[in-house]
Amino acid sequence: MSDYQAILPLALIGLFILSQVLYLLASAVDFYLYSLPVNWVDMSEVGLLGPGDHPYIVLFYPVLNELEETMRTTLTSLGALDYPRDRYRVVAIPNASDTGTVASLERLRREFPFLQLMPVPPTSDVSWQVVWDAWNGNDKAYWWHRGRRAHLRDLPPKKTRQLIYAFYTRVAEFGGREDFLIDYIDADSCPPSDHLLAAAVGIRHYDVLQAQNIAGNLNHTMAASWHAFDHMAWDGLKYPHLSANGRQPYWVLGKGTFFRASDLVTLGGFHPWLTIEDPEVGMRFWVNGRRLGIIENPLIEEVPSTLMKGITQRKRWVAGFFQSLNSPLREMGMSRWQRFKAWLIFLPCLSLSVNALGIPIGVWAMWTWLDGTSILPLWTVGLAAFNVATYAATLLAMYRSTWKRSALVLGSWRARLWYLLRVNPVFLSIWWLVWLVPLWIGYRMYVHDRGLVWERTEKINANEPLMQQLMR
Repeated sequence: MSDYQAILPLALIGLFILSQVLYLLASAVDFYLYSLPVNWVDMSEVGLLGPGDHPYIVLFYPVLNELEETMRTTLTSLGALDYPRDRYRVVAIPNASDTGTVASLERLRREFPFLQLMPVPPTSDVSWQVVWDAWNGNDKAYWWHRGRRAHLRDLPPKKTRQLIYAFYTRVAEFGGREDFLIDYIDADSCPPSDHLLAAAVGIRHYDVLQAQNIAGNLNHTMAASWHAFDHMAWDGLKYPHLSANGRQPYWVLGKGTFFRASDLVTLGGFHPWLTIEDPEVGMRFWVNGRRLGIIENPLIEEVPSTLMKGITQRKRWVAGFFQSLNSPLREMGMSRWQRFKAWLIFLPCLSLSVNALGIPIGVWAMWTWLDGTSILPLWTVGLAAFNVATYAATLLAMYRSTWKRSALVLGSWRARLWYLLRVNPVFLSIWWLVWLVPLWIGYRMYVHDRGLVWERTEKINANEPLMQQLMR
């Protein structure tokens, strides 16, 4: 026997054991997250709200180069909100330089009189002084006081900059007269009619509220089905466990998020130098003792219809995750153990490809053991069997949740079954391997400090027919 023939079986055994140990560790993280309790907003309390129990809510609507039809669909859903009309306002916040979107919003204001418009000027404008003054007096705005971008006013032109300007401008307008709530959504986000009522109930028990999300165009294309499953598995199943009675660091989801304006002022506002603001601001809320509550009734959104558009979106997520989990954790005062728990949120995303590689290898190991041709130690076959059983149980839970949640946007059992067939285990394995692409690109963006300019996810108004049906 040659040296090569002697070494090859040992190398195969080593790779097999590595794959199964990695999968076991990934499953352990999932088990930990699923074991955490969920703090749901109890909508049965809506009937207990009295005349003075509706907090004032400012809903920001950041948009950039959006189709007028997409914004009309969202505004139609906002027009159906069930909440005292004098207790909320909807404020669109495009960049002032985005003249096309500003013109579209001006036209839409004639259809939707509740819509207010606040074009965001360049940071050289004198009206930004309210932001610089707020950050000068608040050490929790650590990006302003420390680091290579300290006191740099040329903030990148993206959603976060729009939110910063709109937030501090509105706080100055209220002048401390009332501690109002902030909510913000994406261009394509269509909230349910009880969205603001859920905030009025939840804010009595929690400091931060996060509505779940679901894609309305589940069956539009195969790519859309795969993209939508990310939200089914994350937003709809795993994410709520981050509420955890305050035990676990959490992110917010970047839309359908409520908090008291005074809390965000105290904690320093939004961090402008990250690709996405969602993970960092959520963890900053958590480390300062603000508890999270979950609103079950989801916003309906649109997912990308092609693989490339989905990769564009996810590479920004990944870059933002890496950025938020680096120096910001120390700057906001997390201990080493707290930083470890924060990283646990990201590990399931990093380990998606382990599912695609570890499970087929595990099935192969059991098959060769059953037919008597296995070269693997018996204990490793047992490990593979445990991993395959864990994977099957996890998939069963995800499909059960998906079947239930898909009824919110798919009107027949045939359409729901068709969606499940499009996200079968084989196709999911392919999709999880594709995830390696945005993981790698997002990591390189993080290493090279890119992604600061808003590379928007193009919306095509895919949910208009669904929203018309739901609004009847």
